[in-house]
Amino acid sequence: MNLADVFTVVLSVAGVLTVFVGWWLAIMGLFPRLVERCADRLGTAPLKCFLAGLAGAVPLILGVVVLGKISTNPAAKLLSVALVIVLLLLALAGTAGLALRIGRGLPAASDSGEAWRCVQRGGIVLAISYGTIVLLPLTLLAGLGALVLAGLGRGEKAPVTTP
Repeated sequence: MNLADVFTVVLSVAGVLTVFVGWWLAIMGLFPRLVERCADRLGTAPLKCFLAGLAGAVPLILGVVVLGKISTNPAAKLLSVALVIVLLLLALAGTAGLALRIGRGLPAASDSGEAWRCVQRGGIVLAISYGTIVLLPLTLLAGLGALVLAGLGRGEKAPVTTP
């Protein structure tokens, strides 16, 4: 492996993690109440969120893999890949609550009602922690479960900290 290969891998990983932080900020900007509810769910019952995400993701992924393997139609194979991407994006949307939760634990004087700064700070910390690889699937499953549980509890109004 030469230096160009090393740079390719390192910069690709850094680019993906930067996209994660950008996705978390976009979700916070578009759906602040949902992210607040996900953060509350992950703060009060992280194991319940993880189990809900596991219960939802495993059958869906197995079904998509089976669909992709047994189908001879290219459109069905493309659909299976699209479903995996949508599932990943939904899991990342729920993980925005975890980024918010981490960011709240690292307060700064410049926050003053700007929750996106908490998401940015927490997202950077979370992205750096993904270097262990073990945390990535665990937090994605917990984020998916938090998103599902927060979507089920829509009647509860969470306070929005943005002006």
